[in-house]
Amino acid sequence: MPYSYKDGILHVDEVPLEDIASRFGTPVFVYSWSDIKTIYERMQSRLQDARGQIYYAVKANSNLSVIHRLAELGAGFDIVSGGELERVLMAGGAPEKTLFSGVGKTQAEISLAIKLGIKAFSVESESELQRIQSVAKNLAIRANLVLRVNPDIPIESHPYITTGLKENKFGMPLKQVERLYQEFGSDPWLNICGLSSHLGSQISSVEPYLIALENLLQLKARLSSKGFAVEMLDLGGGFGITYSEETPFEFGSFIERAFKLLKDEDIEIGIEPGRSLVAESGTLLTRVEYLKPAVEKDYKNFVVVDAAMNDLIRPPLYSAYHQIDPVVQQASQDEAREWDVVGPVCETGDFLGKGRRLCLEEGSLLAIRDAGAYAFTMSSNYNSRMRCPEVLVEGNQISLIRERESFQDLVQNERIV
Repeated sequence: MPYSYKDGILHVDEVPLEDIASRFGTPVFVYSWSDIKTIYERMQSRLQDARGQIYYAVKANSNLSVIHRLAELGAGFDIVSGGELERVLMAGGAPEKTLFSGVGKTQAEISLAIKLGIKAFSVESESELQRIQSVAKNLAIRANLVLRVNPDIPIESHPYITTGLKENKFGMPLKQVERLYQEFGSDPWLNICGLSSHLGSQISSVEPYLIALENLLQLKARLSSKGFAVEMLDLGGGFGITYSEETPFEFGSFIERAFKLLKDEDIEIGIEPGRSLVAESGTLLTRVEYLKPAVEKDYKNFVVVDAAMNDLIRPPLYSAYHQIDPVVQQASQDEAREWDVVGPVCETGDFLGKGRRLCLEEGSLLAIRDAGAYAFTMSSNYNSRMRCPEVLVEGNQISLIRERESFQDLVQNERIV
């Protein structure tokens, strides 16, 4: 684990979090590159005996340094916008190892991606397929794509992060995918090279993935029997981690069982980890501004910190749990009590954790754990708050990979008229 207590002080790798707070102020996001690299290499080792490729889901953590270092390790990238494509290019990622997902690709985004020669579009609708065909024809450049199946497979997760149910906006029913493959499979401007599927996020069980894979293989067999090539299966991502008491996803078991189903197949496999690669590497470091203990019965104890919902929206948005630890351990817990950890934003929903048993005083540092994914990327400037800096640690090396925003940054594109 990248975070541990040494002499009562919480460290990331070899660096005391106190030192980072002193140097960069709070709130601040901190990531352990050692942790990201270790998890990536562990995943890649499971894929090395097959035609497997990791496509990192950029939306989880899109910092240029994270993308750059993953590209150096050989990662491909799963993107969902033109802006993410630009980030991948700027950070040294390869277009030919980039998949473009998402239900609302614009004509400009499609045109850019085709010109760059991306690995493939993951096509989500018939209308999108027709648009890609039109753009490709106008550019006189053949477009690569896979068709995304919506398999209607239930998972145990928050309803806002399911993507493979028939009530979700993503992908298409199996029969429609089969029809489109046949109708457009011989189009001179389209290279339909495979199938994709994505079930959702923060999934603990291996079983839904295996059911989805069996569905894709059955569809592949039907298409192959009609003379259509299926060269790639993108199995998606969404592998769950442990924030609190969740069962972590058994990636090794998944790959082992998936490859048994694939043993007779000559096909390329893609996976799209995001959260499972970067979440545990990250901490949002924050400082206590005020203690507001209850003074009457049935009132709550509040600790007001300098981080807020604009920095970490997951708790109010998904009722997500993040462990909150003191940076400096107290020798005695006699003064500990249950606190709701809240921020200064003017919303009742501005909380980072509720009912946490902590021993605190004003000025204490707190570490909000597992904040490496869907934290900074979902942050905002609500209440005209400046977004946090980001710091990358490797061993005893500390690198500032994003500066704290200034007020001038906040208003530079605005005009008074």
